[in-house]
Amino acid sequence: MLKSYEAIYENGQVKWLGEQPTVQSARLIVTVLEETVPPVKRRSPPASIAGKGKTLGDIVSPIVDEGDWECLK
Repeated sequence: MLKSYEAIYENGQVKWLGEQPTVQSARLIVTVLEETVPPVKRRSPPASIAGKGKTLGDIVSPIVDEGDWECLK
């Protein structure tokens, strides 16, 4: 059975971050994960529609009365 352990490799040394393997000798497969910070993309509306939106209702309550709902009749 394969088991995964998290560690950091620094200056030729392995530093375990959690549980360590309990074997004296083993064959290893090492996957190196580069530490990268994904860029944060902020979306903005095109200039042609910026500022032209209108909020008609509340996100908690409907914009029409419940009595007007066809599906509730």
